[in-house]
Formats: sequence, C-alpha cells, structure tokens
Amino acid sequence: MTFDEIAAFALGPFVPPEEAMKMAATLLIDTLGVAAGAVDLAPARIARDHAVRFMAAGTPRDAATLLFDGRRASVPGVSFALATQIDNLDAHDGYNPTKGHIGCAVVPGLCAFAEHMPDLGARDALVAMVMSYELSARAAIALHASVSDYHTSGAWNALGVAALGCRLRGMKAGQLRHALGIAEYHGPRSQMMREIANPTMLHDGSGMGALVGSMSALMAEDGFEGAPAITLEAPEAAPHWADLGENWTITQNYIKPYPICRWAHAALDALGVLMDDNALVADDIARIDVTTFAQAASLYAGMPDTTSKAQYSLGFALAVRAVHGRIGPEHVSGAGLCDADVADVLPRITVTEDARHSSRFPLGRWSDVTLTLRDGRVLASGDAHARGGPEAPMTLAEVEAKFHAMSGALPETRKRAIWGMRAKLLDPTTRFGDLLSLLHAPADQD
Repeated sequence: MTFDEIAAFALGPFVPPEEAMKMAATLLIDTLGVAAGAVDLAPARIARDHAVRFMAAGTPRDAATLLFDGRRASVPGVSFALATQIDNLDAHDGYNPTKGHIGCAVVPGLCAFAEHMPDLGARDALVAMVMSYELSARAAIALHASVSDYHTSGAWNALGVAALGCRLRGMKAGQLRHALGIAEYHGPRSQMMREIANPTMLHDGSGMGALVGSMSALMAEDGFEGAPAITLEAPEAAPHWADLGENWTITQNYIKPYPICRWAHAALDALGVLMDDNALVADDIARIDVTTFAQAASLYAGMPDTTSKAQYSLGFALAVRAVHGRIGPEHVSGAGLCDADVADVLPRITVTEDARHSSRFPLGRWSDVTLTLRDGRVLASGDAHARGGPEAPMTLAEVEAKFHAMSGALPETRKRAIWGMRAKLLDPTTRFGDLLSLLHAPADQD
C-alpha cells in the first residue's frame, strides 16, 4: 500500500463496519472510566499540574480542558496529561500484536482536538478514532518488526494521535506525511523492559506519545517539515499495511477486567476459576505455583510500596485476587499497598517461566496455575489465556460493571450519564460535545 493510499484512508471519507463503530464507542467509554479512576493518583496530579504550569496555551483557541479537572492547558498539554493519567492506572485496552496500548493516547488526543469542533458528530468522531486505531496498530507492528528493542507504546501511538489531529483539523496529505514523520522521529523509543525491571510513573510511554503526536499535527499544520515515517513508507513495512481498510483490528482489541499489567491476567483468571469452582478462600491455599511466559515472569515479585510496582506485579496481584476475590484501584494504591492479609499470601506464590507459554507471546498471553491446598489436594488449571480479548471476550454487562468500579471518583449520576453515552455515540444526531460536556468538571462534581 502506498503512502497516498494510507493518506486517503486517514483523511478521506470511509465507512467502518458497524462492529468497528460499536467497539470504538465501547473502548472510548471504557478508557474514560479508567481516566476517572486515575484522577487522584500522584502521577495524574503531577501531570495535570505540569500541563497547567508549563504547557499553557497562548490563546483560548489553542486551549483545551483537562478532563475531570476543569483547568485548561494547550492541546498537546491536555493530551499529555490525560494520557499520563490513564497510563498510570493499568486498566486500559490493548491489542496483542502491538504488545501495547492505543486508546491510552488516542482518546486524550480525540478529546483535546474535538473540543474546538462543537459541530462534530459523534459518529464522525468515532470514525476518526477507528482510523487512528488502525494506523496505530500497523505502525506498532512495523516498528517491532524493524528493531530489536521492545519499545513502549508511546513510540508508535504517537503516529495515531498525529493522524487523528490531521484528520480532525482538515489537513492535506502532504501535511499528514510531515506530521507522521515528525511523530515517528520524536516518538519516545523508550525500552519497555527497563520499566518492567524498575516500575515507575513512566509506565508505557503513552503520555509522551500523546504529547509528541498532537504536537506533530500542529507543527505540520504550521509548515514544519519532518522526515518520512519509515514504519509507513519503508519497503519492508509494506506487508504490515496491505490489509488497511479490510482487517479492522480495532475489533480485536482487548478490554482489561483488572487494573494490572495484562501479562498477569492469564494467571489471575486461572486462579479465579480454581477458587470459584472449588469455593476456596485464601486460607485454604498452602501454595500457588504459576508457570507463564518470560515477560510475565519478569514482573515485580515483592510486596509493592508504590502503585506503579503494584500494577506491574504478578505475585502481588495473585495475592490480592486470592484475598479479596477481585482487584480494583483501591487494591493497587493507598492502603492497599499495606494490606497485611495480602502480604501473608505473597510468600506462598512461586512464578517460573515456561517455554511453551513464551513461544506464544505476544499473540497469546498464556499461563497455568497449580494450587496445593492445606488439606493436601492439588488443583491444576491447565493452560489459561487472559480474558477480555477475542479469545474470551467480556460481556457488555461486565464492561459496564468494570466502568462503574473504575470510575469510583465520580458521582453515580455522572457515571450513569457517561456510560449512557456509549449507545448514544452511535446515533447520527448526537454531537461529540454532548460527551465532552460530561467530562470537563472536576471528578467530584455532578
């Protein structure tokens, strides 16, 4: 596929399958629920304050509103702050072949750019979002195929945000080409496994991806020129773009049931099934033995003292699930990091890599769990795949329950109104601003 064909898809009219539109609406609202749940986390507060102090807009037409906050900053500043906020509560969607996350950066960019488009139809916004997901996915796969390092999502979701900004602002193909070149050149080529080894507020680089992507679109609009993006235009990248507009990857994204790195989810699901099917509680369990893929085995192993370590954990996550039967934002932050019952279970857990599981990553996220009970029984899960994707999708009722659990900072009436927009976004008479009007006030306001 040539660049001109990619540009025609990114900037021109097209009609995604209704399945893709429905998925876009669901992913959008799910991601906004995560944003609301993360509003009081330290990284989120720091990022929003930083955007207000150092990324202010020169004129009102260049400003946007920080979601669930009410203050204003520049479009890139708001994109950066919200993406950082979402990135630091690890419950947002992803796509297995990318080894990362698209919506974490794209949703902030969409909300920031769309604020200046009061007449933007909700379905038109969803079409732009679908386009951005499709470009982001292929940029990710092309990048991973061309480099040896495992880069964070910000390295490639920056291109999706840049394309989104270009589409919404009515730019031409030449401007898009420069925007994508700028975004790829300046996208954070941060190494994911360094963050896994030492979890911090950096997470998956999507804050910087959203910043670079939105800046790239605006710079290209002003005439700044950028090198062609090799993840789109290099000859070796061509196979990854051949099915653009035919294979709708957005429908293959997963939705996370837990605010934990998805590498841990297969083991969590396996443990949950064993405990639920056998009516077990944590005190019944003498040992939890997990075999998993290499990346999951490298997750943080001890009792975490920060929310970043808690979200990039496997043993801790399993202990929380064993004790509480679920994992919510409250379990990976604040007092949840000092839970004595969870700390008591943690030494009973062992995690080892299994080459069988490692060989199936990233297309699959497999693990298996064996429980040794205090009464001597041994229960084995067999191979389990993480729930939430096409292999084992969550029901809409489960997604709705997750939204309400994650967005705990919001009043109930506001939660219901935002969730209600998921269906309304598909109505041709709905304006995207109808959703934005529910997002701008501070989290504790109706």
